[in-house]
Amino acid sequence: MADNMMEEIQSQSDNYRSSSSSASSPITKLPSSHFYYLRKPGSLRNPISFEDSPDWDDTDVELKVEEVRDTINAATTTASPSPSKLNSRSTSSSSPPPPSPPPPVARKISGASIVWKDLTVTIKGKRKYSDRVIKSSNGFALPGTITVIMGPAKSGKSTLLKALSGRLDDSAKVYGEVFVNGAKSSLHYGSYGFVGRKNTLIGSLTVREYLYYSALLQLPGFLCEKKSIVEEAILAMSLNEHANKLIGSHCCTKGLSKGEKRRITIARELITRPHLLFIDEPLYHLDSVSALLMMVTLKKLASNGLTLIFTIYQSSTEVFGLFDRICLLSNGNTLFFGETLACLQHFSNAGFPCPIMQSPSDHFLRAINTDFDRIISVCKNWQDDNGDLSSVNMDTAIAIRTLEETYRLSADVASVETMILRLTEREGPLLKSKGKASSVARIAVLTWRSFLIMSRELKYYWLRLILCMMLSLCIGTMFSGLGHSLLSVEMRVAAIFLFISFTSLLSVVGVPMQLKEVKVYACEDSNGHSGGFVFLMGQLLASIPFLFLISISSSLVFYFLVELRSEFSHLMYFVLNFFMCLLVNEGLMLVVVTILQDTFSSISTLVFIHIVMMLSAGYFRIRSALPRLVWMYPLSYITFHTFSIQGILENEYSGVSFAVGEMRTVSGYQALENVYDVSPNEHSKWKNLYILSFMAICYRVLVFLLLHICVKKNVSLFRFVCCKMKINVAQ
Repeated sequence: MADNMMEEIQSQSDNYRSSSSSASSPITKLPSSHFYYLRKPGSLRNPISFEDSPDWDDTDVELKVEEVRDTINAATTTASPSPSKLNSRSTSSSSPPPPSPPPPVARKISGASIVWKDLTVTIKGKRKYSDRVIKSSNGFALPGTITVIMGPAKSGKSTLLKALSGRLDDSAKVYGEVFVNGAKSSLHYGSYGFVGRKNTLIGSLTVREYLYYSALLQLPGFLCEKKSIVEEAILAMSLNEHANKLIGSHCCTKGLSKGEKRRITIARELITRPHLLFIDEPLYHLDSVSALLMMVTLKKLASNGLTLIFTIYQSSTEVFGLFDRICLLSNGNTLFFGETLACLQHFSNAGFPCPIMQSPSDHFLRAINTDFDRIISVCKNWQDDNGDLSSVNMDTAIAIRTLEETYRLSADVASVETMILRLTEREGPLLKSKGKASSVARIAVLTWRSFLIMSRELKYYWLRLILCMMLSLCIGTMFSGLGHSLLSVEMRVAAIFLFISFTSLLSVVGVPMQLKEVKVYACEDSNGHSGGFVFLMGQLLASIPFLFLISISSSLVFYFLVELRSEFSHLMYFVLNFFMCLLVNEGLMLVVVTILQDTFSSISTLVFIHIVMMLSAGYFRIRSALPRLVWMYPLSYITFHTFSIQGILENEYSGVSFAVGEMRTVSGYQALENVYDVSPNEHSKWKNLYILSFMAICYRVLVFLLLHICVKKNVSLFRFVCCKMKINVAQ
C-alpha cells in the first residue's frame, strides 16, 4: 500500500516537472511576432526635455522588420491604451466622456547608439586564473531602450559598464572597438551620465538644494535656467513629494529611503541632459516595491529617447519584464545578448527551461553561478517538499559551456553582427562636450554649500565649539589666580601647553564629516563636476569663519581666566596664533582622512599623532635636551604645537622682567630658560606665526596631491602602495 502511494506521488511529481518544463517559456505558446520587435526611439509620449540633443535622422525613420525571427531589427510598436481610456470605453454611451487634457508640447528627441565590438578588458591581478575580465564581448544599445548587463558576482558586469563609459583605471587595458553613433569617439563631458553603486549624497541638504548646487557646479549659464533644469530632473525621477525634504537624517528629522536616495543620484546625472546614462546596480539594496518603482521611472526615461545601460544582479519577474535587452555574462564570457524574451528561448533551447513559478533572472543566475555548486555539495542528500533543490541538475561549469556553445551556434549571434554592421556603416552626429562652470563659480558654489553644511551639522564645528569652550573653562579655572611672580611662570607654561594640545586633540570629532566631504568630492570629481583645487579652496574658505569663531571664543575664556597680558595687541596675537594652530590641524586631519579613508582608522591615527607631537613639543623635556635622532630631528620641527606654544610664550614674556630680591631682576627669557625653549628676539613670535602659516599651506598642498593619488583611484594610500609593490615584484 505504501509502495503504491509512493509511486503515485512520484508520478505526479514527474508530471509537474514535465509540465513546468513545457510551459517554461511563454514564447512557446504565443506567436514569435509578438515579442521580436523593438520600440521606435521616442515613440512614446510625454518626453522630458532633451532639446539640446543632436538630431539624428535614424530616430525619425520607421524601420521594418525583415525577418520574423530576427530579434535585433527595430520596428515601431503601437502604444497601448491607458487605463483611463479602457475604462471610458466600458462605460455607458449615454454619459459623455470627460474632456481630454491638452496634449503635451512635442519636442524632437534624439538619442545616441553605442556599439561594442570584440571588446576585451584585462586587469592585472583582478582574476585568480586569468587577467582577462571581459572576453570578446559584442553588443549594442539603442535610444529609447534599456540594455541590462546581468550576471553573478565577479562576472565582469561593472567592468564592462566602465569600459563602455571610458571610466576604467589606468591599470586596465582595453582591446576592441567602441562606437558612439557609428563613430569611434570617446564620450565627452555632459554627453553621458554615470551613476556608481553607492549613494554619495549630502544628508543636511534638501533634495532641491542638493540638485540645485549640482546644477551650479555642472552647468554654465544663468540661475533661472538651472532652476528649470533642476525641476525637470525632479519631475523625471518622481521626486516631487520629497523635493523639500532633507536627504539624510538631521537631528530629529527622518531621512529619505534608499530608493529615494538612489533616484536622487540618477537625477543628479540628468542635469546635463545626457544622451546615454550608465548605472551600476540601480536596484542595489532596494526592496521589491522600491525596485519596481525605480524600474518604472527608468522605463519612463528610456521611452523618451534616452539610452539606458545598467548592471543588475537579480530582479523580480515584474522588473524583468521591463528590460528590452540582456547581456548575460559569466566569468567575462558572453552567454547571451538579445531581447529579454529571446533569452528565455535561448535557455530553453540549451536544455534549461525556466519553471513557471520561478523568476527568469533567478533561473538564469542559478544556471551560471558557480557558487550554487558549493551549496549543492553541502545539501546533496537533502530534498525539499517539492523534490530536488533546483531544476538545473547539471554541474555549473558544464551548463555555462553549454549555454555559450548554444549561443555561438544560434542565429542571435548573426543578428547581433548584422545590427552592429548597420549601426557602424555610417557615422551619425558626434556628441559634443557641453560647457562647464568656471573655476571661480565652482569655488563660490562649493564655499557656500560647505558653509551651509557646516552650519547645519552639529557634529562638524558646533560640537567642537562647545567642547573647546568647556575645556577652556576647565583649564582656565584650574590655573586661575596664579599671579605674576616668577613662580607662576612654570604653571602658566603648563596651562598654555594643555590648552593648545587638548583643543587640537578635540578636533578628531570632526573626522566623520571630513571623510564625508572627501567622499562627496570623489564622486563629483569622477563625473567632472569638481576638482582638487576647487574642493580645497571651497572647503578652506567655508571653514575659516567657524575656526575663527572657535579660536576667539575659546581664547577669550582661557586668556582672562589665566590672567595673561591685558594689552589688546597681545590678546589679538593669541587669538591669531590659536587660529593658525587650528588651521594647521585641519590640514593634518584632511591628510590622514584622505590617506586612510576610514573613520576608525583616521581617528586612531590622529590620536596617536597628537600624542607623539605632545611628547616632542618641548614641554615634558626641553627641545635642546631631546634625543637628536627622531625626537628632535625631525619630530620637534614638524610639530605645530612647538611653534604655537613658543609664539604664545614669547608674546607673553617678551619685554617682561621679574624682581628677584631688592637689587636684581630677571627677564622673561631668563625665566623661561629652564622651562621652555624660546628665542630672545622680540620679533621671533611673528616668525613662529609664519611657520604655522607655511605648515597650513604645506598640508593643503599635500592633500591636493593625495586627492589625485588616492581618491581618484578610490583606494587608500596603503593599498595603492601595496598594489604597486605587488605589480613590481611580479614583473
